Amino acid sequence: MQNSHQATSHSTQAAGFLVAQCDLSACDAFFESHGIKEGLDISSTAGALLCRMSDAWMQLHAPASDTLSLHVHAKDLKQEILWAMLVSPHRFEFNDLEALSSAVRVRENIVLDARKTALAFKTDAAERPSEFWRYEEEAGFILQPHTPLIEALISATQPEATGKLYDFSCYRATEYVILLGLAQEAGQHNPSLLEQLQQVNEKHAIRSGLFHEVFLQEYGSLEAPLPAGFYVPGERVWFRNPDARSSDVTGYEGSWVIYMGSGLFSNFWKRDQPFTLQSKCIEIFHWRDGVKTNAAGDLWMDETIVDACVHETMQDPAKVQHILHQMMRIRDPKDVYAEGGCVDASRECPKQIYPTATELVLPKY
Repeated sequence: MQNSHQATSHSTQAAGFLVAQCDLSACDAFFESHGIKEGLDISSTAGALLCRMSDAWMQLHAPASDTLSLHVHAKDLKQEILWAMLVSPHRFEFNDLEALSSAVRVRENIVLDARKTALAFKTDAAERPSEFWRYEEEAGFILQPHTPLIEALISATQPEATGKLYDFSCYRATEYVILLGLAQEAGQHNPSLLEQLQQVNEKHAIRSGLFHEVFLQEYGSLEAPLPAGFYVPGERVWFRNPDARSSDVTGYEGSWVIYMGSGLFSNFWKRDQPFTLQSKCIEIFHWRDGVKTNAAGDLWMDETIVDACVHETMQDPAKVQHILHQMMRIRDPKDVYAEGGCVDASRECPKQIYPTATELVLPKY
């Protein structure tokens, strides 16, 4: 049984997740080990157990599947991740409890790695530590011979490892963090997969659209959007720039981030200043104020103006609410700039990699 991607239900009832090959006592023990008991609803359906939080529990802790405050009640990150999945309007599916545990660990890895990641933002340049990586025109950044993948990814994204910030776009940065989280889980529970990842990255980078196809599952759609406040820690999120002019500046079409739990989204350029949903929306709104034209007629972004506008707005509660009313809407379709905001209709979660449920199909080079 693999992750299904059905249309999101408009019901207030959580879809939660299905766990196959699991008896009720084992399922109860699993959740109890993570401090989840009150409000948990487990029922048998189609040879599997359907797990979700009750309507009454959600009304108190996650109304309309809003997960941004779950950390207030959670004892740790794993519990927050499980709760977010248990109130999901999209139904996740797992072959067994081990596959579920693995998926939670992957998300936890990604969160912890995202919190440690600090980079230099460059849309027209890229740099990696040369002792770990080399660049080839067709293949992109590939591993130096005999260089462990996990160590190489850490060296490029966590400055404590090298003492330096490396140049990344936000899209590529999320790829490295997600791949690192998957590789760390593979190293512990699926070593043969880690070896395959190692071999591929010695030959060719998996990036952009192919990365999305290989490593991620997207759920939610413009036809059936996810709630604006629904996020699972360890998943990738897109915020769209709804302003036509400033979205023409390279790198400012939108923003790719990792939801790190605790109501916070990654800010790889200012690691100590992660975004809330509100501050992310306000920053993207003010990109329209920072657009400049250089001597060659090309558009560029003056971040000092953006920062000043954000600071001014944050002192004015009425202005904050006016901007959020506009920006917290679900985004318009591609190439449309009308009444939509910056919130995406979908989310991207890492594919399952536990040996009993591996979803990855790696390209051959």
